[in-house]
Amino acid sequence: MSISSDVVRDVVLVVVLVLAVAVLVSLVVTRRRVLFGARPPDLLAGDGEAPQAAVVVHSKKVDDHDARRRQIEVLSGRLGWRAPVWLETTAEDPGRGQTVKAVEAGASVVVAFGGDGTTRAVAESLARTGVPMGLLPAGTGNLLARNLGIPPNRLESSLHIALTGRNRTIDIGHVELTDTVGNPPRDETFLVMSGLGFDAEVMATTAPELKEKIGWVAYVVAGASRLRGRRTPVTLRVDDGPVRQRKIRAVVVGNVGMLQGGIQLMPGALPDDGWLDVVVVSPRGIVGWLPVVGAVLTRRDHATVEHFRCRTIEIHADRPMFAQLDGDPAGKAQTLRARVDPLALVVRVPG
Repeated sequence: MSISSDVVRDVVLVVVLVLAVAVLVSLVVTRRRVLFGARPPDLLAGDGEAPQAAVVVHSKKVDDHDARRRQIEVLSGRLGWRAPVWLETTAEDPGRGQTVKAVEAGASVVVAFGGDGTTRAVAESLARTGVPMGLLPAGTGNLLARNLGIPPNRLESSLHIALTGRNRTIDIGHVELTDTVGNPPRDETFLVMSGLGFDAEVMATTAPELKEKIGWVAYVVAGASRLRGRRTPVTLRVDDGPVRQRKIRAVVVGNVGMLQGGIQLMPGALPDDGWLDVVVVSPRGIVGWLPVVGAVLTRRDHATVEHFRCRTIEIHADRPMFAQLDGDPAGKAQTLRARVDPLALVVRVPG
């Protein structure tokens, strides 16, 4: 039985058509994955629904607020997430209450969109919940993000990390600040550094408009005008050790060690080691700052720079001193008590 040439031709055409359609479908699917991203299977909610983030945003720290919100919604969709719940901070609540609402609503991750102050407020309410915190750093310092390898002011990259990055569990620091006018102690949280003295004074007196213009360099400008000053007698008690007496310009208690510009103030500090690192700075006069700078830059010991590691520390000054929490001014205090809360917070980091 012979097969006509017309039949053979028709079969060949059908096969070619099927192959062409298959190639076309493959190209469309591949292009869609490249442009919009495939939904990671491990990110699906338990009921098969796409996960949803909550964004706690400090709108005054974010330029073109509405455009950034639309951008985040589009990027979330490309990563297989629903449009996030958008929660703005207020003067009365810098992010704690908004985070509690997000956790109660079942958010898969709570994203702090702002500076270190917003991050601190979100972290305080997320501690010990197991819900991860994402970071969209938009402030001046963004020190926690920098120490964790999250790029500041790069929204798309930071959001990708916040939604699909690796979970890392880190420590949290707690401080109790006491003033001299009979007010009750203030209990606060920090993720980066807390302290008394020179650095806190610089942060409290740096003009906001200067920070907007030149960023963290504004702190350098403000600090240069305050190098001259007298030392303050303090007593230090590290863990259960003996009381030590010092005359200081500043004492910094840190959970991480890197400052702006990549400067390592505490080279051995890790955010998940269960320890606090302490630096005591005691220069005498303007010239005394030269060995301090040298010790920090070369990571060598000097009589004017002391390092401690501890789980608790109590610092009592002879007079009230400026205090700071993660780079934000915290008024004045005469006593600072700090302790570490090991592995209390889950953070999304580059994976």
